[in-house]
Amino acid sequence: MSLMHLVFGGRVKDPRGLDFVDLKNIDIVGIFPDYKSAETAWRSAAQRTVDDAEMKYVVVHLHRLLEPELPGA
Repeated sequence: MSLMHLVFGGRVKDPRGLDFVDLKNIDIVGIFPDYKSAETAWRSAAQRTVDDAEMKYVVVHLHRLLEPELPGA
């Protein structure tokens, strides 16, 4: 299985959590083949909204969700 990483973000209720306010307006940055490129995209998106404490971007390891039993994934 390919390693896949999803980068997305949006407005959260509390900057310390992951409770997104409006799922219809989630910003899907993209799906990336490795963590390094996902981190670069995440960093770029997060930097654009650095002055807005209620905006949060995250990297999700899709491959871990799809096949959690794989070793080292």
